[in-house]
Amino acid sequence: MATIKLRRERCKGCGLCIGVCPKESLRLGTRINRSGYTTMEVRDRESCTGCALCAEMCPDVAIMMVYK
Repeated sequence: MATIKLRRERCKGCGLCIGVCPKESLRLGTRINRSGYTTMEVRDRESCTGCALCAEMCPDVAIMMVYK
């Protein structure tokens, strides 16, 4: 099983991760980081399959997959 780990301070809210998620597990959130960007958030952790497409697509390395 995999869990998405977010580094919100690195996220710029570009949405690339949201667009590649096959299960639509991600969405743009309401939190704003110290740099002034609205960051992404996990919509549904249960639907995440751990494919890591979101982490591969993220240009700022703001997403990591943790496998248990």
